[in-house]
Amino acid sequence: MKMKLTYPIMVIALFMVATTTAWSQATAGKVQGTITDGGKPVANADVVLTNMSNGHTIKMKSDKNGQVEGVGIPFGDYNEEVTAGEKRFKGQVRIQGEGGAVDNISVELTSGKPGAGPSKEELEKMTAERSKAINENTLIAQLNPALQAKDWATAEPILTKLIAMNPNRWDYQQALGNAQFGEGKFDEAVATYEKAIPIAENATKTDPKADPAKAKAGVAQMLTNEGNAYLKLKKNDQAIAAYTKAASMDPNPATAYFNICATQYNSGNTEGALAACDKAIAADPNRADAYFIKGSLLIASSTTDKDGKVKPAPGTAEALNKYLELAPDGSHANDVKQMLAYIGSKVESTYHEKKKK
Repeated sequence: MKMKLTYPIMVIALFMVATTTAWSQATAGKVQGTITDGGKPVANADVVLTNMSNGHTIKMKSDKNGQVEGVGIPFGDYNEEVTAGEKRFKGQVRIQGEGGAVDNISVELTSGKPGAGPSKEELEKMTAERSKAINENTLIAQLNPALQAKDWATAEPILTKLIAMNPNRWDYQQALGNAQFGEGKFDEAVATYEKAIPIAENATKTDPKADPAKAKAGVAQMLTNEGNAYLKLKKNDQAIAAYTKAASMDPNPATAYFNICATQYNSGNTEGALAACDKAIAADPNRADAYFIKGSLLIASSTTDKDGKVKPAPGTAEALNKYLELAPDGSHANDVKQMLAYIGSKVESTYHEKKKK
């Protein structure tokens, strides 16, 4: 006869991903200039900047209009060397990016002096970009302590300002969703993730320098967090759908699979919970709670013979003992010991001592 046991509701340990991400303030700038010879632009000129403090070099080449541009140049003093055929220029330039300053590396080869630099329009554009970066740095300096302290109420309006400045920064959107989740604004968090996920998915289209692996991992993280928000809203079906998508994209899907396992368990879907538990265990063999849920589900499938002796489903004792091995003092340890005693299995008593070693 198959046993019908009632097992305890599993309290899911929601795992919020990247809630304390800290952004670095800018320590590098952008350089731009024109290489000319007698006032005429020089194409394919070699431009080398050598950091005077550490010897690091940045190499660039002018385009057909003599224009040369570099981004991500660490602030500091540089030796500048320009070579075009037999002509060569040597000088010094400071990359500082402060106060809206323009880092001009223009060179006039005939006179052997720094060139005229960007046009008025280019200068205005560069100054505006630098001013934006300075403002962004100021907001980041305010944001990082709030994130580290999990002061979501302070972080939320700062993130809103950063997003207004950078609508294509999906990581800012992700952090906003996490902050809203932390404040208990679960509907708003879901809406923010739904807006951010397509931006991350298309990150490489809007920014050629975007890291596709990072963007994909970010989508998986947001889907996991979105599932957490749905769970808080008691929308289990939507939560499972979000977790399932996250698991298909995440290089480390253990958390998503475990959340499916626990949600299905609490929903009474034994088959779905067992399948997800096995996937969670395969992805992370050290996740103790996955073994607890699996053992609880299997013990509910126990039967009794004609003499009333309990016959547990295959793998029951192994799953329960694995929980004790991994978490001898875990919150479910006593429940596990009772279940092992119920099926007549020996309770390993040395796990606690082994864990200490």
